[in-house]
Amino acid sequence: MPQEGQALTDTSSSSPAPAVAPRRSGRWKLIVPIVVVIVPLVGFAAWTWITLHVSYSNGERVGYIQKISHKGWVCKTWEGELAMVSMPGTAPQIFYFTVPRDLVARKIMDAAGQRVALVYEQHRGVPSKCFGETEYFITDVRVVGQ
Repeated sequence: MPQEGQALTDTSSSSPAPAVAPRRSGRWKLIVPIVVVIVPLVGFAAWTWITLHVSYSNGERVGYIQKISHKGWVCKTWEGELAMVSMPGTAPQIFYFTVPRDLVARKIMDAAGQRVALVYEQHRGVPSKCFGETEYFITDVRVVGQ
C-alpha cells in the first residue's frame, strides 16, 4: 500500500506503453449532411403530409358559386368564391375556397347558377401556396333544392 503522496506504479511490465495515434474517423462526413440537409427535409415533408391529411375542422357552406378558376404559374390549383346570403336583400358574405381535385371542380362548374352546399375541410399551416391559396379544401358539392 503506497503512502500518502506516493504514486502507484505498475512493476509487472518493464516495457513502456505504446503511443496510440489519434484515429481520424470519416463518420463526420456522413453525419453532417444528414443533420444539415436530410433531417430538415424529412421534417418538412412530415409537416406537409400532416397538414394535408389531418383536418383542423370540417363543415358545410351554402350559397351561390360566384367564381371558380384554375390559377397558378407553376402549381395550378382550383380557386373559387361562394356568395353566402343569409336573407334576401342583404350583402353576401364571400367564402374563398380551394378545390384539390378536378372531378369536384367539374361538379362545381356544372352546378353554376344553382344554390349549392360545399363540403369542406380546413387545413391550417399548409407550408406552401402550391397546394392551394386558402385553407378551405372542398371535398364534395351538392345542389340544394330551391
